[in-house]
Amino acid sequence: MSFKTIVAILQNEQDAERVLDCAIPLAERFESHLVGIHAEALPVPYTSATGFPDTEFLQVSAEMNKERAGKLQAVFLRRVEDSGLSFEWRSLESFSGDSALTGISSVRAADLIVAAQRDTGGDPGADVDTLVYDAGRPVLVVPHGGPLVTTFRRVLLAWNGSKEAARAAFDALPFISEADKTDIIVIDPPETLDESPEAAGAEIAAALSRHGANVSVCVQKSSGASVDDIIQERIAESGADLLVLGAYSHSWLRQLLFGGVTRTVLRTTNVAAFLSR
Repeated sequence: MSFKTIVAILQNEQDAERVLDCAIPLAERFESHLVGIHAEALPVPYTSATGFPDTEFLQVSAEMNKERAGKLQAVFLRRVEDSGLSFEWRSLESFSGDSALTGISSVRAADLIVAAQRDTGGDPGADVDTLVYDAGRPVLVVPHGGPLVTTFRRVLLAWNGSKEAARAAFDALPFISEADKTDIIVIDPPETLDESPEAAGAEIAAALSRHGANVSVCVQKSSGASVDDIIQERIAESGADLLVLGAYSHSWLRQLLFGGVTRTVLRTTNVAAFLSR
C-alpha cells in the first residue's frame, strides 16, 4: 500500500507554503500524483440603493477572487514545476469559498489529503473538521508552527479499539511500516471477558508487526487527567513526529463529533496528525 494520489488543500497564502512543505516531500517519497486545490467564493449579488444589481461590485469581487486564486496557483506551480512530480491544479468556486468543503468530491478519489491545522485567530483557514468527517479519506493535518518533519520516524498511535481507530491505524500503514518505532498508547482500557486491561493493544500491535512495523504498547490510566493532556505528554516523552488518531466521539450528534481529543488535534497539536474515520 502507498499514497499514489495526494491532495493538498490550499486555502490561503498563510497556510499554502506550510502545506506544500509537507505534501511535496511526501509526493516525492511515494512517487505520487499531487493535486493542488483552492476554492474561491462565488460573487454574491448585491443590490444598489436604486434596487438594481450592483454590477460594478460583482465585477470587482470576481476580479479579487481571480487574483487570489492566481496567487495560490502561482505558489503551487513555483514549488512543483521543477520537482519532477506528476501534478495538477484545480481552481474551484462555490458559495462558501472553502477549499476543503468545495473539494470534497475531488478528495474522495485521493489516497491522502494534506491540510493545514485550523487557526484559532485571524483567518481560520479551510474547514478541516468537516473535511475529516465527510471526505472518507485520511487527512494529514499540518501544525501551524514548529519544525515540520515529513520522514515520520517516530509514530504515536492512539488506540481504543474503535472502528475509527482501526481505520486510522491501517490507513497509516505506509508511515507506520517504515517508521523506526511506533508507540501504541491505550488509555483506560476496559476489562472484558476475553481481554484484561494489561493486554489491551496487544492484538493491533501484533497485526502491525506483521507488516514489518516496530511497535510497542503503553497502557496508561488517566487518573483524572484529560486524554488530550496524556497524549500531548506522550508525544513529548516519546519524541513522536506523527500522531495517528481515529476521529471519533462518544456522542452520535455530529456537532459533538469534534469535541475532546479530535478538536485539540485539529487546532493546537504541535506535530503532524493523521486522522481517519
